[in-house]
Amino acid sequence: MEVGAGRPESAPSERLSGSRLREARISTGFWGSLTHSEQEALSTRGRQAVFDRGSPLCVEGDLSTHVYVMLAGWAKVVSVTAEGHEMVLALRGPGDLVGELAGELDGYRTATVRAIVRVRALSIVAERFLVFIDAHQSASRAYRHVIAERVRETGDNLRGRMETSGAQRLARLMLELAQRCGEPTKQGVTLAVPLSQTDLASWVGVSRATVTRALRDWRDRKLVSTSRGRMTIIDSAALRRISGGPVGGR
Repeated sequence: MEVGAGRPESAPSERLSGSRLREARISTGFWGSLTHSEQEALSTRGRQAVFDRGSPLCVEGDLSTHVYVMLAGWAKVVSVTAEGHEMVLALRGPGDLVGELAGELDGYRTATVRAIVRVRALSIVAERFLVFIDAHQSASRAYRHVIAERVRETGDNLRGRMETSGAQRLARLMLELAQRCGEPTKQGVTLAVPLSQTDLASWVGVSRATVTRALRDWRDRKLVSTSRGRMTIIDSAALRRISGGPVGGR
């Protein structure tokens, strides 16, 4: 799955160090796969950039210049269809690598990455990042793992669209989001990212009306609760049954 292009010049930047570096070390994904010394080495090769909600880290069609390691916040990977509709492809969060595939292809971004909440990321010039990867064996393994995960992510999405119904895909997506960015509450598990029904619909490949009907049904059955910009899973076992199988067991 490709991620978009970066414009670090347009975002406030500063060196990553001190308490912020220690905070970032609790992240998972690519960043969490690096050793302590590799995190230190990579941080000295980049600068920290902050992107407010709605700001693009990367823009589809732009020339690839930077790679980003997300340290805090969440962003959605989107692409625009020939008809001009925005299609959500993936979610990226703390520890994830963004912008890694353009350099492996033709050097141009094939999708946009836009912050859904305030994002803090380590921005590294692409050439410096590749030199770092070549010089650190375990970082190279972590990088190859990211590439493999992107390929599997794409395959899983395509296979899911062929083998499951829209409601099944929506239930599965919500359970996966709960595992990635869920926050336990008294009511259940609240998703920490504000995704709209339009976002959810484009992600699972159905109409917005289909998502609206499914969520209304699940609210009536007390499986989920929704409010503006907030969604809580109340009965994850029931959603798992609707999804047609285990979630997140890869």
